[in-house]
Amino acid sequence: MTITRERKTELIGDFRRSEDDTGSPEVQIAILTSRISGLTEHLREHKRDFACRRGLLMLVSRRRRLLDYLKRVNPQRYLDIIRRLDIRK
Repeated sequence: MTITRERKTELIGDFRRSEDDTGSPEVQIAILTSRISGLTEHLREHKRDFACRRGLLMLVSRRRRLLDYLKRVNPQRYLDIIRRLDIRK
């Protein structure tokens, strides 16, 4: 369900905008997407885990807010990130 330190470092390396970037919206969206996919797999097996479902819904809404912000501030970066992560839109 959680992502490992190595996976998080890999995501930061792939999506950062500069050498010392660790918190840009692109990095945050990539990390949230990784966590969302892990929780989705967990919920496919454990359908009645409602606490996990609530956590998943909170992560999805946080990612949605970040995507909305990115779309408002810089639409090209928004299009790039949803294309790279294969997020339906």
